[in-house]
Amino acid sequence: MTDEERTPPRIRVFTPPRRSSDKAARRFRRGVYLLPSMLTLANMFSGYACIVYAMRGELEKAAPLIGLAIIVDMLDGRVARMTGTTSQFGIEFDSLADVISFGVAPAIMAFQWGLQPLGRLGWAAGFVFVAGAAIRLARFNIQTGSVDKKWFVGLPSPAAAAVPATTIFLYPQGFRSPLEAVAVLALVIVPGLLMVSTIRFYSFKTVDLQSRRAYPVLALLALGLALLSAHEIMLVVIAYAYMISGPVMWAWSRLHRHGQELENISTTKVATNTKV
Repeated sequence: MTDEERTPPRIRVFTPPRRSSDKAARRFRRGVYLLPSMLTLANMFSGYACIVYAMRGELEKAAPLIGLAIIVDMLDGRVARMTGTTSQFGIEFDSLADVISFGVAPAIMAFQWGLQPLGRLGWAAGFVFVAGAAIRLARFNIQTGSVDKKWFVGLPSPAAAAVPATTIFLYPQGFRSPLEAVAVLALVIVPGLLMVSTIRFYSFKTVDLQSRRAYPVLALLALGLALLSAHEIMLVVIAYAYMISGPVMWAWSRLHRHGQELENISTTKVATNTKV
């Protein structure tokens, strides 16, 4: 008996051809993975378009693009988490886009709006904002997962970019004299320094929309949208209020802590005198 006769015949299993539904499912999965990156690209394009309009002096068109970038930036991370497509590439890509949209674009727009009469001083002030945004984003990447989600450490770069963007959107005419331009320095230096500070800002990430406590939050959100549609100045009020909220809470906590320390010292003294 030959070896071929000893070997049992192999059973060939019929493999059905792949259906078109399988190909459609694969395309759908690829689309889901690409969706967060497409939103990040939209964020980057908004910042790039803002720079182009600002260099052309069309500030009334440049300022709203920062708002569009903020909205898209809020969506890309949430879409990635909802679809389970988060990745290290997406995190780094988002940070690079944010440096353009919330660092370079607002600085150039502020320079064209009111810092240009100051010359090199205006350049330096704009660079403080760009450097603050880059440092803030780099620190955020390495602190992800190690800090309390309820708070941001330092002013978030989108909120910092909203300060000059809303101001310029409200008054796009700008300033041309050096004396007037001095006041514009605070518009970029203060948010730039707050971005690299250790002051905590509320993140709104811990709001549970499925609990009863979410109803007042939704009511306040509806009220805020109504006020925004009433007048553009409400954008400025919200941007500046959030920027000021961090230092106010920091000062309040320091005063409260100092008061507790004084109370503990006085309590200790009273207890000591009583024993004596």
